[in-house]
Amino acid sequence: MTSVTRHTGPVGYSLPLSPSGTSSMITPPPWHFSGEVVMVDYRLDPAAAECFLPPGLDAGPDPGRAAAVFAEWQWCSDSGTELRDPARCRFSEFLILLACAHRGEPMARCPYAWVDQAVPLVRGWVQGMPKQHGVVHLTRPVTVGRAGPRMAPGGRFSGALSVRGRRLAAAAVTLEGRSEPPELHTLPLVHSRFFPSWIPGDVPVNELVASRVTGVEFGEVWSGPAELAFPLDPGDDPDMALLAPVEVGSGHVFSYAETLHGGRRLAREALL
Repeated sequence: MTSVTRHTGPVGYSLPLSPSGTSSMITPPPWHFSGEVVMVDYRLDPAAAECFLPPGLDAGPDPGRAAAVFAEWQWCSDSGTELRDPARCRFSEFLILLACAHRGEPMARCPYAWVDQAVPLVRGWVQGMPKQHGVVHLTRPVTVGRAGPRMAPGGRFSGALSVRGRRLAAAAVTLEGRSEPPELHTLPLVHSRFFPSWIPGDVPVNELVASRVTGVEFGEVWSGPAELAFPLDPGDDPDMALLAPVEVGSGHVFSYAETLHGGRRLAREALL
């Protein structure tokens, strides 16, 4: 029988709270991430991009610049205990990035994101990242055999997002040569931490925050011509359709790592 030490009540970083706090679904930061990325630069209607920017952000010097990012991640907290269970420490993700600025500081805004596991979904909401549940797949490079592309000229890498059995995004990159890291993947992410009120008459939590990141590392970046489409059905989110590409740029394939330490508040305002 497990002994219980009496105290003032259950504790934890997130729900569920428990006597020791170890039952929390989300561990406190820092969170460490290492992943494989397939990314496509593209452009959308600048007026549509501006519709997704909250007060405090503007489109910056290059309105309409965007990127679609497919990634497979392995993550852990400082203790590294998550790495003992591959089902716990791995997830796949798709997100859209929009170029923007806050008081002249270049940033990237994520209006939509999908992940295939519950922990990164809820962790995203803590950050203010608008994560939903989806199925994400991307091509992995191989170093032996013929069952996959190499990180070399001619290698073709694809990514796909499906939600409720329907494909919402698809991309492909054919490698030509090495390049520098894509700029939108080097900028701070700016999110809206928004939580609706539960008590009638209360004001929702609404604050603009930027991520605090260290330990950024890029592996070799390979780039080349790309394809990108958002094959939306009429019943899908019509607002996401506003983010469809009007011009597709280069694609990039690379390894990436970072440590996320939490955020910094840029603005807090009450929504009425």
